[in-house]
Amino acid sequence: MFKELVLASNNQGKILEFQNMAQDLSWNFVSQSDFNTPEAEETGLSFIENAIIKARNASRFSGLPALADDSGLEVLALQGEPGIFSARFAGTDANDADNRQLLLEKMRDVPEKSRQANFRCCLALVRYENDPCPIIGEGIWQGSIAFDEKGNNGFGYDSLFIVGDLACRSAELAPENKNRISHRALAFQSLVKQVHLLNA
Repeated sequence: MFKELVLASNNQGKILEFQNMAQDLSWNFVSQSDFNTPEAEETGLSFIENAIIKARNASRFSGLPALADDSGLEVLALQGEPGIFSARFAGTDANDADNRQLLLEKMRDVPEKSRQANFRCCLALVRYENDPCPIIGEGIWQGSIAFDEKGNNGFGYDSLFIVGDLACRSAELAPENKNRISHRALAFQSLVKQVHLLNA
Protein backbone atom coordinates (compact mmCIF):
# COMPACT_ATOMS: atom_id res chain seq x y z
CA MET A 1 0.00 0.00 0.00
CA PHE A 2 1.15 3.54 -0.67
CA LYS A 3 2.40 5.70 2.18
CA GLU A 4 2.81 8.94 0.25
CA LEU A 5 1.41 9.95 -3.12
CA VAL A 6 1.87 13.11 -5.11
CA LEU A 7 -1.29 14.50 -6.70
CA ALA A 8 -0.63 15.69 -10.23
CA SER A 9 -2.76 18.79 -9.86
CA ASN A 10 -2.58 22.40 -8.73
CA ASN A 11 -6.39 22.60 -8.59
CA GLN A 12 -7.17 23.11 -4.91
CA GLY A 13 -10.75 21.92 -5.38
CA LYS A 14 -9.60 18.59 -6.75
CA ILE A 15 -6.93 18.20 -4.08
CA LEU A 16 -9.48 18.75 -1.33
CA GLU A 17 -11.86 16.21 -2.88
CA PHE A 18 -9.14 13.55 -3.02
CA GLN A 19 -8.12 14.20 0.57
CA ASN A 20 -11.74 13.79 1.66
CA MET A 21 -12.25 10.62 -0.40
CA ALA A 22 -9.11 9.04 1.04
CA GLN A 23 -9.94 9.67 4.69
CA ASP A 24 -10.24 5.94 5.43
CA LEU A 25 -6.96 5.08 3.72
CA SER A 26 -3.44 5.40 5.03
CA TRP A 27 -2.41 7.37 1.94
CA ASN A 28 -0.81 10.74 2.52
CA PHE A 29 -1.36 13.10 -0.41
CA VAL A 30 1.00 15.93 -1.29
CA SER A 31 0.52 18.39 -4.13
CA GLN A 32 2.85 18.47 -7.12
CA SER A 33 3.31 22.17 -6.39
CA ASP A 34 5.38 21.13 -3.35
CA PHE A 35 8.01 19.93 -5.83
CA ASN A 36 7.84 22.93 -8.19
CA THR A 37 6.41 20.63 -10.83
CA PRO A 38 5.64 22.34 -14.15
CA GLU A 39 2.27 21.63 -15.72
CA ALA A 40 2.40 18.67 -18.09
CA GLU A 41 1.54 19.31 -21.73
CA GLU A 42 -1.74 17.45 -22.23
CA THR A 43 -1.15 16.05 -25.70
CA GLY A 44 -3.35 12.97 -25.32
CA LEU A 45 -6.52 12.40 -27.30
CA SER A 46 -8.45 10.96 -24.35
CA PHE A 47 -8.91 11.44 -20.63
CA ILE A 48 -6.91 8.27 -19.92
CA GLU A 49 -3.96 9.36 -22.05
CA ASN A 50 -3.82 12.79 -20.42
CA ALA A 51 -4.08 11.30 -16.92
CA ILE A 52 -1.09 9.04 -17.59
CA ILE A 53 0.93 11.94 -19.03
CA LYS A 54 0.24 14.04 -15.93
CA ALA A 55 0.99 11.19 -13.51
CA ARG A 56 4.35 10.45 -15.14
CA ASN A 57 5.25 14.14 -15.08
CA ALA A 58 4.45 14.47 -11.37
CA SER A 59 6.38 11.31 -10.51
CA ARG A 60 9.40 12.50 -12.49
CA PHE A 61 9.73 15.72 -10.51
CA SER A 62 8.79 14.32 -7.09
CA GLY A 63 10.35 10.87 -7.16
CA LEU A 64 7.12 9.58 -5.60
CA PRO A 65 4.22 7.44 -6.79
CA ALA A 66 1.78 9.80 -8.49
CA LEU A 67 -1.97 9.96 -8.96
CA ALA A 68 -3.40 12.06 -11.77
CA ASP A 69 -6.94 12.93 -12.68
CA ASP A 70 -8.21 13.94 -16.07
CA SER A 71 -11.87 14.69 -16.11
CA GLY A 72 -14.43 16.77 -17.84
CA LEU A 73 -17.93 17.34 -19.03
CA GLU A 74 -19.38 15.61 -22.10
CA VAL A 75 -22.54 17.21 -23.50
CA LEU A 76 -24.54 15.10 -25.94
CA ALA A 77 -26.00 18.06 -27.85
CA LEU A 78 -22.46 19.39 -28.42
CA GLN A 79 -21.12 16.07 -29.74
CA GLY A 80 -19.21 15.44 -26.55
CA GLU A 81 -17.82 18.93 -26.02
CA PRO A 82 -16.10 20.27 -24.02
CA GLY A 83 -14.63 16.83 -23.23
CA ILE A 84 -10.87 16.79 -22.68
CA PHE A 85 -10.86 20.57 -23.19
CA SER A 86 -13.27 21.22 -20.28
CA ALA A 87 -10.76 23.23 -18.24
CA ARG A 88 -9.85 25.42 -21.22
CA PHE A 89 -13.16 25.44 -23.10
CA ALA A 90 -13.21 29.23 -23.41
CA GLY A 91 -9.45 29.47 -24.05
CA THR A 92 -6.15 28.66 -22.39
CA ASP A 93 -6.42 31.67 -20.06
CA ALA A 94 -10.11 31.12 -19.25
CA ASN A 95 -11.38 30.56 -15.71
CA ASP A 96 -14.31 28.44 -14.53
CA ALA A 97 -16.78 31.30 -14.92
CA ASP A 98 -15.67 31.89 -18.53
CA ASN A 99 -16.12 28.21 -19.35
CA ARG A 100 -19.58 28.08 -17.80
CA GLN A 101 -20.66 31.19 -19.68
CA LEU A 102 -19.53 29.74 -23.01
CA LEU A 103 -21.37 26.51 -22.28
CA LEU A 104 -24.58 28.40 -21.48
CA GLU A 105 -24.25 30.36 -24.72
CA LYS A 106 -23.77 27.22 -26.80
CA MET A 107 -26.71 25.52 -25.06
CA ARG A 108 -29.05 28.54 -25.14
CA ASP A 109 -31.43 27.13 -27.77
CA VAL A 110 -31.19 23.45 -26.76
CA PRO A 111 -34.51 22.23 -25.29
CA GLU A 112 -34.64 20.67 -21.84
CA LYS A 113 -35.22 17.14 -23.18
CA SER A 114 -31.96 17.30 -25.17
CA ARG A 115 -29.58 18.62 -22.53
CA GLN A 116 -28.15 15.29 -21.34
CA ALA A 117 -24.54 15.30 -20.15
CA ASN A 118 -21.98 13.18 -18.35
CA PHE A 119 -19.13 14.04 -16.07
CA ARG A 120 -16.31 11.60 -16.83
CA CYS A 121 -13.20 11.03 -14.74
CA CYS A 122 -10.15 8.91 -15.49
CA LEU A 123 -7.48 8.37 -12.85
CA ALA A 124 -3.98 7.07 -13.46
CA LEU A 125 -1.65 5.92 -10.71
CA VAL A 126 2.00 5.24 -11.49
CA ARG A 127 4.38 3.76 -8.94
CA TYR A 128 7.32 5.47 -10.64
CA GLU A 129 7.77 7.63 -13.74
CA ASN A 130 8.20 4.86 -16.30
CA ASP A 131 5.79 2.41 -14.69
CA PRO A 132 4.71 0.17 -17.61
CA CYS A 133 1.40 -0.74 -15.96
CA PRO A 134 -0.40 2.34 -14.65
CA ILE A 135 -3.43 1.56 -12.51
CA ILE A 136 -6.52 3.09 -14.11
CA GLY A 137 -9.86 4.00 -12.57
CA GLU A 138 -12.82 5.44 -14.46
CA GLY A 139 -16.13 6.90 -13.36
CA ILE A 140 -19.13 8.37 -15.20
CA TRP A 141 -21.78 10.58 -13.58
CA GLN A 142 -24.96 11.06 -15.61
CA GLY A 143 -27.06 14.19 -15.60
CA SER A 144 -28.03 17.20 -17.68
CA ILE A 145 -27.18 20.87 -18.19
CA ALA A 146 -29.32 23.54 -16.55
CA PHE A 147 -30.32 26.87 -18.10
CA ASP A 148 -28.69 28.86 -15.29
CA GLU A 149 -26.31 28.51 -12.38
CA LYS A 150 -27.24 27.42 -8.87
CA GLY A 151 -25.34 26.30 -5.77
CA ASN A 152 -22.20 27.41 -3.99
CA ASN A 153 -20.20 24.20 -3.55
CA GLY A 154 -17.75 22.53 -5.89
CA PHE A 155 -15.97 24.10 -8.84
CA GLY A 156 -15.85 23.93 -12.63
CA TYR A 157 -19.27 23.17 -14.12
CA ASP A 158 -20.86 21.99 -10.86
CA SER A 159 -23.36 24.86 -10.70
CA LEU A 160 -24.73 23.90 -14.15
CA PHE A 161 -24.77 20.11 -13.80
CA ILE A 162 -28.11 18.63 -12.71
CA VAL A 163 -27.46 15.28 -11.03
CA GLY A 164 -29.70 12.74 -12.74
CA ASP A 165 -30.99 10.79 -9.74
CA LEU A 166 -31.27 13.72 -7.37
CA ALA A 167 -32.66 16.54 -9.55
CA CYS A 168 -30.32 19.05 -7.91
CA ARG A 169 -27.08 20.70 -8.97
CA SER A 170 -23.74 19.16 -8.17
CA ALA A 171 -22.89 22.50 -6.54
CA GLU A 172 -25.81 22.04 -4.12
CA LEU A 173 -24.49 18.79 -2.71
CA ALA A 174 -22.66 18.70 0.58
CA PRO A 175 -19.02 17.71 -0.04
CA GLU A 176 -19.39 14.45 1.87
CA ASN A 177 -22.31 13.45 -0.38
CA LYS A 178 -20.63 14.49 -3.60
CA ASN A 179 -17.51 12.57 -2.61
CA ARG A 180 -19.53 9.36 -2.48
CA ILE A 181 -21.39 9.56 -5.81
CA SER A 182 -19.50 11.83 -8.23
CA HIS A 183 -17.54 10.73 -11.31
CA ARG A 184 -14.32 11.35 -9.37
CA ALA A 185 -15.57 9.32 -6.42
CA LEU A 186 -16.56 6.40 -8.67
CA ALA A 187 -13.19 6.48 -10.42
CA PHE A 188 -11.36 6.61 -7.08
CA GLN A 189 -13.38 3.69 -5.71
CA SER A 190 -12.50 1.65 -8.81
CA LEU A 191 -8.82 2.50 -8.52
CA VAL A 192 -8.64 1.68 -4.81
CA LYS A 193 -10.21 -1.75 -5.44
CA GLN A 194 -7.51 -2.50 -7.99
CA VAL A 195 -4.75 -1.37 -5.62
CA HIS A 196 -6.14 -3.67 -2.90
CA LEU A 197 -6.20 -6.60 -5.33
CA LEU A 198 -2.58 -6.01 -6.30
CA ASN A 199 -1.59 -5.93 -2.64
CA ALA A 200 -3.72 -8.89 -1.52
